[in-house]
Amino acid sequence: MSKKLIFVDIDGTLTPAGTNVPPDSALTAVRKAQSAGHKVFLCTGRNYAMLEPVLQYGFDGMVASAGGYVVVGDDVIYDCPMTKEQTETALTSLHEGGVFCTIEAKDRTYGDENLDDFLKGQTGGNSEIERWRKALASKLSIHPMREYDGRPIYKVVVMCSSWDQLEPARKLLEKDFDFCMQEIKEHSCVNGELINRAFDKGRGVRRVCSYLGVPIEDTIGFGDSMNDLAMIKTVHTSVCMENGAEALKKISTMVCPSVTDDGLYRAFEKLGLL
Repeated sequence: MSKKLIFVDIDGTLTPAGTNVPPDSALTAVRKAQSAGHKVFLCTGRNYAMLEPVLQYGFDGMVASAGGYVVVGDDVIYDCPMTKEQTETALTSLHEGGVFCTIEAKDRTYGDENLDDFLKGQTGGNSEIERWRKALASKLSIHPMREYDGRPIYKVVVMCSSWDQLEPARKLLEKDFDFCMQEIKEHSCVNGELINRAFDKGRGVRRVCSYLGVPIEDTIGFGDSMNDLAMIKTVHTSVCMENGAEALKKISTMVCPSVTDDGLYRAFEKLGLL
């Protein structure tokens, strides 16, 4: 078997959403795959600060900030923050629509001060909503928006009650940013991310392949939510978790058990990676 590049989302895939501790079986799968000569990369919407606790488990690199910051080994191979003007336009137009925002620099995340109250009033949701609930509850790397000091921002996360609230921002920003919105259940809040059209998780995968000289035919990707769509469409073999979005399951090569049901290990085993 040729050596593979394996790309793994964090929330809802490697770990239960909003946590930093993978199941033991997932860690066993990663380590066995690496011992067999494969390379395993994180491929996540999280910025560096929010994924850093997971790095202790020993990965070969990362596609972070939904593809805006890519690292192979110790080498940063891609780094593309928003311009200052883009950040200011995004925040102004979103806030005018009553949209709650978090903005993510490489090393710090800032959130609207009343976002916690908004999320407490929501029922249900998806892995991204659960991540933010837990992150806010633990104060994990999230600072009040008033403390934002102008450092470069890679991504804006949005949450609101209705799609209409996003329209003012869409008109101004959609030419430069993909509004990557999550699959939502009835009565759940609208949530998603503004991702620069200069990158996505799929292009992050291609950048790693190009840097290492590995063909896309030797890639495997694991995800669960709609911000994994570009990765799922790009890799040769795509795997969606059972706890994932239905739309993602429909286009994936295979569906594996959920993150809490040893899904990653069982999929690695089925694909002959161990």
